[in-house]
Amino acid sequence: MRRVAAIVTAIAGAALIVAIGVAPAQAANTRVSIHEFQWSKDPVIDLGETVTWDWIGPDTLHSVTGQPKNATQWDSDPGRVEPHPLGDTFSVTFTEPGVYEFECKLHASVRGTVTVSSTPGDPDSDPGPQDPLAIDIEPPDFSEVYLTNTVLGPKGNGTAMKFSINEKGTVSADFYKKVKKGKKKKKKTVRVYAGFQEWSNHIGYNSVLFANRTGDFKAKPGKYVALVSATDQSFNTTPNTKLKFEIKKKKKK
Repeated sequence: MRRVAAIVTAIAGAALIVAIGVAPAQAANTRVSIHEFQWSKDPVIDLGETVTWDWIGPDTLHSVTGQPKNATQWDSDPGRVEPHPLGDTFSVTFTEPGVYEFECKLHASVRGTVTVSSTPGDPDSDPGPQDPLAIDIEPPDFSEVYLTNTVLGPKGNGTAMKFSINEKGTVSADFYKKVKKGKKKKKKTVRVYAGFQEWSNHIGYNSVLFANRTGDFKAKPGKYVALVSATDQSFNTTPNTKLKFEIKKKKKK
C-alpha cells in the first residue's frame, strides 16, 4: 500500500509541476484589416503589444480614431480624413489594460474595440502578414438609365434622370448641343460642348435632377446629346451612356 501511495503521490506531483510550468496562452502583436466598411476583428492583446490597422480597400476613406474616455490620444487622421493609399497602416502600442474604442470620423459604423489584458505581452511577436489588398479594377454596374422626359420646357427646370448602380461614387454627364454649321450642301450637324453636371450616388436606384440650369450648364433651347458615365470610389469609370433630349423655345405671344 505504501508503494501504491508513493506512486500516486509522484504522479500528482508531476502533474502539479507540469501545470505550474505551463504558461497561460498569451496574445501577440496583431493586424486588423479595414475592408468593406468594417473591421476584420476586435483584437485582444497583452500589455506592451501593438495593433496595426491595414487599409486593404477597396474603400479607404476611413480613419482609426480613439473615442472617449480612454483612447482620444490616437487618431490616424488628425484634422481632415483623406483616402488612404491601399496597403497603408496605422499602429498603436498599448501599455495600460482596458477596453479601447475606435471608430471612423466619417462613418460611425466602421468601428471596433481593442481589449488589452493585464498580462505582460511580447512586443516582439510577429503580427503576421497583411491581408491581400482588395483592389477594385472593375467599373460599377450602371444600368436602367433613362430620363422621365426627353422634351424639356424653356424655364431650365430640367427633368429626372433615373438609374441603378451597385457601388457608391459619382455620376456625371457631359452635354453636347447639336448645331448646324456650313451652307447649303455643305451644311452639317455637329456637336458643340455645352457644359456638364455631376451627382453623388448611393447603391441601388437613384433619381437626380438632370439638365436643369446651373452655373455649368446654361440649358438653352436646342437639341442635345448627353454622355453619362459612373465612377466608383476606386476611380473605375463605366462606358458612356448616350441620352438624347431637347429643350424647347418659349412660345411666341
